[in-house]
Amino acid sequence: MSLTFKIIIGMIAGMIIGILCQAFQLTNYSQLNNLVFDGLIDGLGQIFIVSLKMMVVPLVFFSLTCGAASLGASGSIGRLGGKTISLYLFTTAIAVSVALTFALLISPGEGGDTSKVETPAYEPKSAPDVKETLINIFPDNPVAAMAEGSMLQIIVFALLLGFGISKSGDPGKKILGLFESANTVMLELIMFIVKLAPYGVFCLMMKLGLSIGLYEILKLAKYFFTVVAVLIFHGCVVYSFLILAFTKLSPLIFLRKMREALLVAFSTSSSGATMPITMSTVQNKLGVKRRIASFSVPLGATINMDGTAIMQGVATVFIAQFYGITLTPDQFLMVILTATLASIGTAAVPGVGLIMLTMVLGQVGLPVEGIGLIIGVDRLLDMLRTAVNVTGDGTVALIVASSEKDLDHGKFHELSSENE
Repeated sequence: MSLTFKIIIGMIAGMIIGILCQAFQLTNYSQLNNLVFDGLIDGLGQIFIVSLKMMVVPLVFFSLTCGAASLGASGSIGRLGGKTISLYLFTTAIAVSVALTFALLISPGEGGDTSKVETPAYEPKSAPDVKETLINIFPDNPVAAMAEGSMLQIIVFALLLGFGISKSGDPGKKILGLFESANTVMLELIMFIVKLAPYGVFCLMMKLGLSIGLYEILKLAKYFFTVVAVLIFHGCVVYSFLILAFTKLSPLIFLRKMREALLVAFSTSSSGATMPITMSTVQNKLGVKRRIASFSVPLGATINMDGTAIMQGVATVFIAQFYGITLTPDQFLMVILTATLASIGTAAVPGVGLIMLTMVLGQVGLPVEGIGLIIGVDRLLDMLRTAVNVTGDGTVALIVASSEKDLDHGKFHELSSENE
C-alpha cells in the first residue's frame, strides 16, 4: 500500500471516528475524554507536528547555506532571489485578486442583519508595521534566531554564511563538505518521520472531528464554500496555468507528485511544519536541483501565503457586505496591496491569517470585530489554504528551476514506486 493511500485512510478514518464520537457525546465522559481524546490522541498528534517542526531549523540552515554557497560561486544568487521573490508576490497578488472577484460575484455577506446577529467577541492582536518587519528580517543574534525559530532571520543568516563560504576558497570547501553531509543526514531523518505520517494524521483528524462545529459551517455556508471554491480554483487552475505557461510541463504530474506534501499540509495546517516534506518532494520527485529547492522552498514557507491572501480577500468582502459598507475601487486596490505585502510578515503557523486580516481590515476602515463572525469555520479553512500555500511553494520552485536549467526532467517524468 502506498504512503499516500495510507495517509488518506488515516485522514478519513480519523475524521469519521472523531465526528461519531462527538455525535454520541463520548466527550462528555470526563475520564474517557481526559485519558483518550485530550490525552493519547491529542498527544500523539502534537508529537507528530513537533517532530516535523524539529527538522525545520536544521534543514533550512544546512540546505540553504549549501544552496547559497553554490549560488554565490556561480554569481546567480541575486538573479535567483529576484525571480523567486517576484514570483511569490505575483502569485499572492493573483490570489487576492481572484478572491475579490469571486466574492463580489457570489456576495457571501449580503442579507446579513447586524441587529439580529450577536458578533462574537474578538480581541485583535496587533500586526507588525512594514518598518518593523523589515528590521526584524536581520538577526542580531543568529543562535537566538535558531532557538526561537525566526525563519526570515535564519534565511538571511544562512544566505550570508553561504555567500561567505563561496568566497573563502579551500577553507570554505571544507566547511561546505561538512554542511552537505549534515544536510544528507537531515533528509534521511525526514524520510523516517514521513513514514509515521499516517498515524500522526489519524490522530490530528480525529481530534478535529471531535471539535468540529457543524452548526458553524451551516450558519456561514456561503462564506465557507466561497473560500473553498477560490482555494480550489487557485490551487488547481491558476498554478496549472503558470506551470504550463512557464515550463511546458504537465500540471497533472506535478499535482500527483505533490500529494503527500499536500495531505500533510492539510492535516497540520502549517506550511512551516510541512516544509521538510515539501523540500524532499521538490528535490526527489519533481527533480528540482538542490541549490534551487534549498532557496525557494524555505523562502516560500515563510513569505508565500496565497491561501491566506484568498481568505483575506473573501473575508474583507464578506464583512463589508454584512455591515452594509460599500468598498470603492481604491479600497479594493489597497486590499490587494496590503494582503500581498502582509504575506511577507505572516508566520507559517496555524491561524495566523486572522492576525494579518486585522491589518487588511484596518487599511480599508472595516470593523475588526467582524472577524468574530468567521472564527468558527477558520480552523477548517486553514487546513485547505495551507495545502494551497504548499502547492505554491512547489510551483515556484519548479518554475525557477526550469528557467535556470536546473530541473531534472527525467526525474520529473519518471513513475514513482509509491511504496516507500
